[in-house]
Amino acid sequence: MSTRTPTAKRQVSRAPAQAAAAVAIETARPDRKQAILLAAEKLFSQHGYHAVTIRQIAEEAGVPLALVGYYYGQKHELFHAIFEHWGHSIEARLAGLAAVDIDPDDARTLPRIIDAFTAPVLALRASAEGEYYALLVARELYHATEEADRVLRAYFDPLAEAYIDALHLAMPHATRSQAAWGYQFALGSLLHHLNDSRIERLSRGENTRADPAVAPMLVNFIVGGLRAALPRPKAPKPSQKKTTPRRQKT
Repeated sequence: MSTRTPTAKRQVSRAPAQAAAAVAIETARPDRKQAILLAAEKLFSQHGYHAVTIRQIAEEAGVPLALVGYYYGQKHELFHAIFEHWGHSIEARLAGLAAVDIDPDDARTLPRIIDAFTAPVLALRASAEGEYYALLVARELYHATEEADRVLRAYFDPLAEAYIDALHLAMPHATRSQAAWGYQFALGSLLHHLNDSRIERLSRGENTRADPAVAPMLVNFIVGGLRAALPRPKAPKPSQKKTTPRRQKT
């Protein structure tokens, strides 16, 4: 036998209607959709995908819980939506690469490729609007989770393929598989620079985390590593003909 009073029954019956009304009111404010995306970026970048709940995202965004699902569906769909939103940053890196005249005989080619690879990401990390996204990329995509792998395949693998091809063209003496290793090492340097805060302690407070001012040093470091790891073969020395001394007539 139910112990609910008529008043309690009315409150329960009104709950779904109230939730629907709250969602309807909030959907009239398009800024809330953006607020949810920004809140997810921030929390995912700080705590990791699996440590964050939809409820925490709603609280951070200041919206009703139901509104997160209304706009983005499940948590993995919201995660994917972040990278869809920032797809233009990948396009900028590809455009920067396309602008490089790849001449393997020009010593400036390799630094230009690496600068096109790193500069847009460092600029994002230094900006107020892109800071959390850059941190999210540096932190979350480093881990081989199912969600991260889907994002990598959809958005970042095509970018990686383009840069590996460019490195191979710039260093034709290396194999493409060696160029792929070079790309992975370059990516590791970039991601560590974006995410690491230990440099502040190790430099005794003189260095700042992800300092964009050291971008030329990062480029030079990666370029130097690539050239040292994949050196051009030395040109053979010109052969010297042995001359036989002439005998003097006696």
